[in-house]
Amino acid sequence: MGRYGYGYGGGYGWKPYVSVAERRRKAAKQLAALQKKGLDVQPVSIAGNKIAKTFWGVAWCDHLESFSDYSNRLPRGRTYVRNGSVCHLAIAQGSIDARVSGSELYTVKIQITKLTATKWKVIKQQSAGKIGSLLELLQGKLSDQVMRIVTDRKEGLFPLPKEISFKCDCPDWAGMCKHIAAVMYGVGARLDASPELLFTLRGVDHQELIAVDAEAALSTATTSGKSKQLAASDLSDVFGIDLTSTDEASPDTSPPKKRKRVATEKPEITKSKAKKVTKKEAAARKKKSPTEAATTGDAIVKRKAVKKKKK
Repeated sequence: MGRYGYGYGGGYGWKPYVSVAERRRKAAKQLAALQKKGLDVQPVSIAGNKIAKTFWGVAWCDHLESFSDYSNRLPRGRTYVRNGSVCHLAIAQGSIDARVSGSELYTVKIQITKLTATKWKVIKQQSAGKIGSLLELLQGKLSDQVMRIVTDRKEGLFPLPKEISFKCDCPDWAGMCKHIAAVMYGVGARLDASPELLFTLRGVDHQELIAVDAEAALSTATTSGKSKQLAASDLSDVFGIDLTSTDEASPDTSPPKKRKRVATEKPEITKSKAKKVTKKEAAARKKKSPTEAATTGDAIVKRKAVKKKKK
């Protein structure tokens, strides 16, 4: 008989029971066929009773369970995800694609609305300067203040019920069947191993939180208008030497002053240079006025006449 009324002789009833082992065998066969078609199978494996163990995985599950619509439906999927029925779960931007082993291998599709630019901007601003490193972010080693910011029920990173839509190709009429519930918990388990997938799912880059931290640290260091340098007196104490002040030590960048030329006495003219000087003087005389030249010429004539008489 059919599960919900019709089939197997026309009456009402349930499909015959199929063991978990038989379901898994059938699911494995179907997954193998999907792998041949190119599907990268990523099963969800849980060790122990806890579905999620790390900060991000637990925060995801707690967030979903905080809404009454989900809290009543999610428990239906706990057994499924624990026993390995979520055979495949892939997270991409805004979507979750999964295969869940039930009476058949069912396909689950979940759509998550991208985090709004306004919310992301506020989260970055409020977290600025409060996250030590990318590793600390992904490991969930955050201060209580940052934890409250990213996990805020309405303004944090996790989606609201109105931002989530899902469907499963099983015959269950419920809005959230146990296969969808199993996938929801499977996301929490997947975030244990790859917490960055939460940011991928919401369409934001987690590294921007660290970039904002670096900018905030730089701004804090420079907005005060004072660089963190040791004073000269502090350096003197450290190295045991006397250092001049910054003003005294700084080089003089003003343009050099022109030096005044100092008048010096002319050197005496030696005999060896007398002739040369005389020639220079003779050249200079040529440039003298006609009267001065004539007088000089008369003197020369007289000296020549005196020499002839002596002879």
